[in-house]
Order: sequence, then structure tokens, then C-alpha cells
Amino acid sequence: MTFKNIKDEFPIFKNKVKGKNLVYLDSANSSQKPKSVIDAVSQFYSNEFANVGRGIYTLAINASEKYENTRTNIKKFIGANSNYEIIFTKNATESLNLVASCFGSKFIKKDDEIIITELEHHANYVPWHFLRKKIGAVIKFLPIDLNGNLKIEELESLITSKTKIISVTHMSNVTGTISPLEQIVSIAKKHNIPVCVDGTQGAAHLDVDLEKLDCDFYVFSGHKMYGPTGVGLLALKYKWLESFEPFLGGGGMIDYVSKKDIAYAKGVWKMEAGTMPTAEVIALNESVNFINKLGKNKIISHEANLTKYALEKLNNNNSVKIVARPNQQGGVFSFNIDKIHSHDVSTILDQEGIAVRGGHHCCQVLHEVLKINSSVRVSFGVYNTEEDIDLLCEGIKKCQKIFQK
Repeated sequence: MTFKNIKDEFPIFKNKVKGKNLVYLDSANSSQKPKSVIDAVSQFYSNEFANVGRGIYTLAINASEKYENTRTNIKKFIGANSNYEIIFTKNATESLNLVASCFGSKFIKKDDEIIITELEHHANYVPWHFLRKKIGAVIKFLPIDLNGNLKIEELESLITSKTKIISVTHMSNVTGTISPLEQIVSIAKKHNIPVCVDGTQGAAHLDVDLEKLDCDFYVFSGHKMYGPTGVGLLALKYKWLESFEPFLGGGGMIDYVSKKDIAYAKGVWKMEAGTMPTAEVIALNESVNFINKLGKNKIISHEANLTKYALEKLNNNNSVKIVARPNQQGGVFSFNIDKIHSHDVSTILDQEGIAVRGGHHCCQVLHEVLKINSSVRVSFGVYNTEEDIDLLCEGIKKCQKIFQK
């Protein structure tokens, strides 16, 4: 499989938008799905459906086996230590809420401190805010400079004896900033502080090796890595799994139930209550296979080249202001055009079949720090080309022609 004809793998690109070929530049929000992933969902529901769990008939056994095979494949994909350290959730947001709730209820008390960064998506801020409201925890923000780089040199000064956890994005969904995770984890370890990583943007687009990184928690969503919606993941060190109480209660997460007491299932299964998104988990396995066939290093290189090409082209337009220029950047960047609101830009570009996102991208703190109300975001996937960027630049010129008369 190569990038040359990669759009052929994605049925959606056979369609037209406003009579134009689709130029999809919103993969940071959700990526498009290759046929192999779509077929996996259809095949399961059409020919293989059964719920996972204790069923001992053929369909149930096969469904459970495929479900667990995905756990094994994910373990290899992210370099986790064990299948028994991988929990399926419905998305990264639920995974982060699980960490904040389970860790917070046991280890965070009034006036204890949580460190996050000014880059964070609301999903890695709001769950910690719940603890601030509920028990009086304190949230500290590791600042960024105007280029979107984390001021890593200030992390040590934020840490005190009350610091209980550091939670940080792997890659910003607005600026593309790649966080210096190795430094953050190293500093945290000196103070015996666990680290949680929001890998929502990292899992599909960056190298992930959890055994090497040695963070305590890593989360991501399937729908941002060419997989289906409705499935996410939390990888965590087993010591935390042993110490956490279950996040949700119900069927599937119990060992036995009586009128007097309830015993929970062991390991990851105590965190997977109720009917799980079996079809989506199985299809997620196909998205991992899709990425592996292309090669993660080739994907990283492809998106880096596109980002470089796009920024060089946009630099030639004096009305376009790039939001930030971090030192280490993935395949995401944002911009504004003088005197044109981001929503107007995205609306006009849509008329040209170009899908970009305008707004604050669930990162209002970041936009406040950068002193802007909103931005237009461009984010790449394996299906993007330099031609897509050329069409984007032409679309921007049309925006200027309409609004800057």
C-alpha cells in the first residue's frame, strides 16, 4: 500500500461536495474510514454478531476472541507491556474521565494539585475541573510561549509536595505542538508523580512506545485513527488498575453478586461494564492493521512534508496569520485571515468542497492565551496531497475576494 492511490481505499472520496471533489482537512476532529474498517463493521453485524462475555455458543466465542485479538494488536501498536493494561472505553474523553474520577477519588484531596498545560483540549481539563469543584483540588497550568511551545523549564517550579498528577497532551489539536513527553515524564519521576497523556492526536500520527515512554496513563479515540466512532482506549500501568475502584457498575464487570456483597472482576474487565461496542472494537483492529500496512514512519514523514509545503505556501499570503509556529509540530496547524471570521472562512471553503474547521476547537484556554477568539484549523491524514493544499490556497483567495473588497 502506498500514498499514491490511497484515496481509493476511502469510499467517501468517490463522492462530490457542492459538485467538487472532497478535500478533507479535518482529520484532527475525526478521520475518514478506509473500506477495510467499514467492511469489518458490516461483516460483524451481517454474519458474526453476538455479544462478548460468558456466552459459550460459537458466535459468542468467536466475537469474544476477535474482541480480545484487538486488545493484543493494540498492545503491540502502542508498545504497552501487557493486554491486561488496556481498557476499552467509548472515546478518549471517557478514558480521561475514568482516570480523573478513579485516581481523584482515591489520591486527591482538598488543596492537592493537578498540573495540565495551556495546550489542552477541554477533555483533558474539564474532568480535572470536576475535582476542583467537588473536593477543592487546585489546577495549575504549564504555560506556552507565543509560538505554542511548552515552557518546559517552568515545570519544576510548578511542582510542590501537593502535586498529585501531571496530565498533558501528546500533540495539540490546534497548533500541532508535540509535547516533550520524555522530559515531562523524567521530571515527574524525580518527584514520584504519575503522568497521564492525552494521545488523541498522537496515536495515529506520531510514534508511540509506552514501554519506552513509561507514562502511567495513555488515552486515545478510535475515530481519529481511521477507526469507527464509539470506541476509545485507556492504557495504564497495572498497579493503578489494582488500586482503582470500578468506574461504572453493572453486568460484565463482576465476579459474583449476592444480596450481601458484590465482588468485582479482576483486571481490565472490572472497568468494562455493560454491553461493550463489540463491532467497533473489532473494526478498530482493522484501522490498526491499515496504519501498520502503510507504516507509521511513512505516515509521519508524509504529514510532515504536507505541513511544510502548506506553511510555505501560506507564508506567501500576507493576510494569512499562522496561529503559532512550534519547534516540534505534527500535521496540524491553524490560521486566521485578516478581517474574516473563521466561521466565514470555513463556510466559503465548503463551497469549494474543502472541509476545514473554524472555531476554538475545544481549546478556549489556548485561544485566550494567544489572544484570539477563534481560528481556522487544517489537519492532515494519509489521504491528503499537495494538490489539496493548492486548492486550499485558491479557496483562501476566494475568501479574501469576497470579504476584503
